[in-house]
Amino acid sequence: MGEGTGPWRMREEIERIFPGLRIDVYSITSPRTPSYNCVAWAVGQVETWWWPDPMEQAFWPFGIPRRETIDVFIQAFSTLGYVLCATADVEPGFERIAIYVNSARKPTHVARQLPNGTWTSKLGKLEDIEHATLDGLSGSPYGSVALFMRRPIQQQTS
Repeated sequence: MGEGTGPWRMREEIERIFPGLRIDVYSITSPRTPSYNCVAWAVGQVETWWWPDPMEQAFWPFGIPRRETIDVFIQAFSTLGYVLCATADVEPGFERIAIYVNSARKPTHVARQLPNGTWTSKLGKLEDIEHATLDGLSGSPYGSVALFMRRPIQQQTS
């Protein structure tokens, strides 16, 4: 790797954008890519970018309005079997997501809980990370967690 591409340079850039990660435990789990974003990653998709953009240049579930509101995000995730829930507590048989909003209550990020209780996030066009808490991504630019949703864990068939 060249001088500007080593793992420490990636961490430095991530921590500059998300200073809360400097005091959180996290690891980089995959290389950066513009192919997908946090919403797609939260639902297990890595082929396309998900966002309710009005120009329809990103994927968004059919029939769900293309507006950046918390209600629209709830509707979109509901099409995939998610329902609102009260906490981030680990619950066997279920996976959870946390939806972040900025001060205007506009959705900015979605993180997915892993079975061990940690969280995984795709940081825009940057890397995917596993992070111990939701607090590491709180603040600028993502804001804070507004709500949690859960769905039964999808069983893989062979």
